[in-house]
Amino acid sequence: MLIRVINPNTTRSMTEKIGVSAQRVAAPGTRIVATNPDSGPVSIESHFDEAISAVGVADEVRKGELEATDAYVIACFGDPGLLAARELTRAPVLGIAEAAFHLATMISTRFSIVTTLSRTGIIAEHLLQSYGFAHHCRRVRAAEIPVLDLEDDGACALNRIVEECLRAKAEDNIGAIVLGCGGMADLADEIREAVGLPIVEGVTAAVKLAETLASLKLGTSKHGDLAFPPPKRFTGRFEHLSS
Repeated sequence: MLIRVINPNTTRSMTEKIGVSAQRVAAPGTRIVATNPDSGPVSIESHFDEAISAVGVADEVRKGELEATDAYVIACFGDPGLLAARELTRAPVLGIAEAAFHLATMISTRFSIVTTLSRTGIIAEHLLQSYGFAHHCRRVRAAEIPVLDLEDDGACALNRIVEECLRAKAEDNIGAIVLGCGGMADLADEIREAVGLPIVEGVTAAVKLAETLASLKLGTSKHGDLAFPPPKRFTGRFEHLSS
């Protein structure tokens, strides 16, 4: 099985870390290809960043379709470009936020999210509403860490995330915590040990769900709004997307 894990930002060190975390939980025989767009934001911390990165996600899916990819994972907690990516393939496409929310509800009746910044926490709240999980989530908390601090100051970032998780455990009356950033993929084990609660990390959650869907031959439906986009001419910088 081939799973393409797409980091929608352009920071290669984060892509490599995400790929290692994904391969670590993958079943024997599953090959992980971790990629990121050539152009776009170095981190995703706003609606604008997400809008730009969604084009890169679509390009990465188009590349994956040339390699007989069995499933895709979008490794950003905002799930940028998720529905557009699903239009481009029959393979399952998983966003890490959606995957994490599903798994968290299977092991607890209430969870909190610990993410990087308050503004991206608001985006997570929108996703909870959109996906139908708002009533399961007690609180969205921010450790107030810029995403790239997870790369540049890992020890300090880890301490701040653990502190926020411990506050969530003490104050939120929850059974689990969802980590709200793909850049936290390599921290779940340390956080779990320090906090003493189930810690759901989206990259690894999405990889296991992607394996399950692909093995059950459950691909993206091509009936309705996720059918392949109609052939169309694009102009300017998007001319290469014409079909």
